Amino acid sequence: MTKTPEIKEGALKVWWIPQVPMKAFEVPVRSLEEASLILDTLAAYDLFQLDNKVKPDFANVGGLSIYQDGEWSDWYDEETGDDFDEYRHNKNLNVDFPEFHKKRE
Repeated sequence: MTKTPEIKEGALKVWWIPQVPMKAFEVPVRSLEEASLILDTLAAYDLFQLDNKVKPDFANVGGLSIYQDGEWSDWYDEETGDDFDEYRHNKNLNVDFPEFHKKRE
């Protein structure tokens, strides 16, 4: 039997639900920048699938969780109270895919 690694305090993970309601896809991340890149990539991938008729529509949602006090909870900036979307916007962490957005206009 494979031993599950112990989760360290402060660990981060991105969660993504490509079609609500369903189970979330989760992936550990090492930084806020890495989380931002993964979330933007997953969102762009969902739009790519829609544009290429892989799926007829979708209702997706995602976010960042942090492991604290023995449980996962939504990440927020302790200094400002901003959730991860607000934090990304304020710190210019959102990844832009100009070639992809140009096609959608």
